[in-house]
Amino acid sequence: MTVEQRVVAAPEDGSLGPLLRLADDRLGAGEGYGRHAHRAVDVVAVVLAGSLRHAWGDGAVLAAGDLAVLRAGEGLEHDEIAGKGGARVLQAYLRPADPSAPASHVVHRAAAGWVDLGRPDAQVWVGPSAHAPDGQLAVDGGGRVVVWRLSTDRPRWADF
Repeated sequence: MTVEQRVVAAPEDGSLGPLLRLADDRLGAGEGYGRHAHRAVDVVAVVLAGSLRHAWGDGAVLAAGDLAVLRAGEGLEHDEIAGKGGARVLQAYLRPADPSAPASHVVHRAAAGWVDLGRPDAQVWVGPSAHAPDGQLAVDGGGRVVVWRLSTDRPRWADF
């Protein structure tokens, strides 16, 4: 399995509040990450192109423009597998909103505008570049824009 992954941000000092890691992933047709475990993390995935099947729970298939929130809670094992045309996925790993909550997976179809992540410390806006929230952003050739609004509060572990 070949997955091209570019880690965009991975602050180890808590400087981005709840954000632990941001990755831009590209998967070829039928490729996946391999079955793997998550625990005490919330993963927000925005499918930028192609499609992706989430191999856990109801096996949701996400299309370009969909946003999914995976809350690992006390733990789960899963995989994500690209469709026939491959997939490009932006994945943000966040400190969990509730680490003891049961695992869950919620899909927001054709996400547009501010998406409610069910947590006060992180918000995400998704949409075409022509409608970016500040009205100033333009992307050559169109495309999708993902904007994060994060709390500036540092986690307790970062105060040492």
